[in-house]
Amino acid sequence: MRNPSPMSKRIVRLPILGALAVMLLLVVPAQSVTNGELDGNRHPHVGALLFDWDPTHAGLDQACSGILIAPNVFLTAAHCDPDRSVANDEVWVSFDPDVDPITSATTLYHGVFLPDPEFDWNHPLGNDTHDLAVVLLDTPVAGITPAQLPQAGLLDQLKAARVLNGLKFTAVGYGISAVTFGGGRPTATPEDGARRYAVSDFDALRPAWLVLSQNPHTGDGGSCAGDSGGPHFLGADATETDIVVSTTVTGGGICNSTSVTYRLDTESARSFLGQYVTLP
Repeated sequence: MRNPSPMSKRIVRLPILGALAVMLLLVVPAQSVTNGELDGNRHPHVGALLFDWDPTHAGLDQACSGILIAPNVFLTAAHCDPDRSVANDEVWVSFDPDVDPITSATTLYHGVFLPDPEFDWNHPLGNDTHDLAVVLLDTPVAGITPAQLPQAGLLDQLKAARVLNGLKFTAVGYGISAVTFGGGRPTATPEDGARRYAVSDFDALRPAWLVLSQNPHTGDGGSCAGDSGGPHFLGADATETDIVVSTTVTGGGICNSTSVTYRLDTESARSFLGQYVTLP
């Protein structure tokens, strides 16, 4: 998947999400759909998070992805914060299936970015980073049905029932779509502004994290730069549900091994989200 850009300008990548140098690290802090397919209108409630972060270009730049969870509440990742030193940051959201370039025809919803106040990216990965945020939209989104949040402890229940192994999950986002290997240093395919989806296999369950395989050699896809905050739905293809069990946060390798996603069925996630939506 990938990242979008400003009013009638080419989309550029948010440094924390899109820099190839960051992607080449062992852990990639923010992701896009790789080994995936164009989404079209398959997931109309998945949107792109936009704000003017690049001083060298006029207008809006795409930063991350996210999902509508109530008519006026858009869920994304806390590390997508446009300015971590300022509360109540202004941002925009678009649910268009393609946001590059952003023009006067792009449907934009203005809102306020509110991260979990306990967010700390410096927590060791094994701990809870509280990497969640919501955008409270000024105007409720009409004509798009919000996604469902999971019941408390859903993934733990699936694990206890011994059905988690073998399950598939669907990632959706606007990030980088591919990483090319061979003949030197791996390169990331630039974002084209399109929303994509890909299917991942279950890998591991941790207290705050759902780890998914996105190894293309086993037929899996997943997320990459620009997909941060985007949803992972329980199931895939004919078995896909509208339940968002986790959001894209980080991953291992160069967007081609694992996707480490933030669980939404935990007590801490529900404590934050319960301030803005009615929980199942």
